[in-house]
Amino acid sequence: MKERFLFTSESVSEGHPDKLCDQIADSVLDACLKDDPESHVACEVFASTAFVLVGGEITTGTYVDVQDIVRTVAKDIGYDSADAGLDYNAMAISNMIHAQSPDINQGVAGKGLAEYAGQQGAGDQGMMFGFACNETPELMPAPIMFAHRLMREAAALRKSGALPWLRPDAKSQVTVEYEGHKPVRIDAVVLSHQHTPEVTNAAIREGLIESVIKPVLGNTGLLDRKTRFYINPTGRFVIGGPTGDTGVTGRKIIVDTYGGMGRHGGGCFSGKDPSKVDRSAAYMARHIAKTIVAAGLADRVELQLSYAIGVPFPISVSVDTFGTGTASESAIARAVPEVFDCSPAGIIAALGLKRPIYRATAAYGHFGRPEFRWEQTDRVEALKRAVD
Repeated sequence: MKERFLFTSESVSEGHPDKLCDQIADSVLDACLKDDPESHVACEVFASTAFVLVGGEITTGTYVDVQDIVRTVAKDIGYDSADAGLDYNAMAISNMIHAQSPDINQGVAGKGLAEYAGQQGAGDQGMMFGFACNETPELMPAPIMFAHRLMREAAALRKSGALPWLRPDAKSQVTVEYEGHKPVRIDAVVLSHQHTPEVTNAAIREGLIESVIKPVLGNTGLLDRKTRFYINPTGRFVIGGPTGDTGVTGRKIIVDTYGGMGRHGGGCFSGKDPSKVDRSAAYMARHIAKTIVAAGLADRVELQLSYAIGVPFPISVSVDTFGTGTASESAIARAVPEVFDCSPAGIIAALGLKRPIYRATAAYGHFGRPEFRWEQTDRVEALKRAVD
């Protein structure tokens, strides 16, 4: 008999203070890449009561209106008053951006050690992980995908006015019961959503269960009579956004990736141009992992790539199929470099990463979304041939 266990993942709304910061950082990146695809960007954002600080290292040939970007992102999210947690029109903004260190740039630009001259090196050392499994059509873990769907639906209802008492800040959490690696039921759903002061807790509970949870999760076939719902468990969530909790770029790395199912190298994504392998190699690792599962070579896989700063190729490739592989892990690992160019320059070219595509990644996860090129499985047949 297969072992039964519970696994939980969380998501946060686009109005969560950390996600506000991620979206601002990636909007700055997009503005740089729009006119100068060779921009080098490492943008960090801090948000607190009525204040946003933008800093980091940026080298670009274009002008970026940081003030306008910050206000536009906050407005788009719905931060239009101090009562909501931030007023896009009245908040203070500080711009502390400066140029990238030339010591870092020389390795990235291929001007470092003579043996790598002329080749784009990795922007930093580190290890990046990609994960895929056959639990959902997106080949993503079910808990994180369910949690993201709840946040997307709540945001749509807030912006449409269908639930007019909702405000931008929110969190979701979904606990899935597994039998082996198969999801068999949803054990618990937690949904905490900022709201206007006059609405009752009973109205919030009914609205979020009937208009968000059941429509989103009801068609999974995993809700049952024993599923527990925890709606705004503190009883009140009026004060939110940067007024309720300080926001910082890069603090939601597990929300951004696989919800904790699968390891993480530690580097965040938002605000970083694709020369930073923290971001680009994590995208390639997901692309490869998803291709492995789509090719039927495993039901579940985790792939690790590692890099050294200034070195123009990965220094290791590792594959773990958790006992689900139809080919050996060593055979798959050997085939990966034959099919996928994992050099920093090769990743950027293959995934088209020097484009202003990044703000859209900064809320509701970077993976499991078909609009992004790293989610394509166009190399399935090539990988099968290489493994054979």
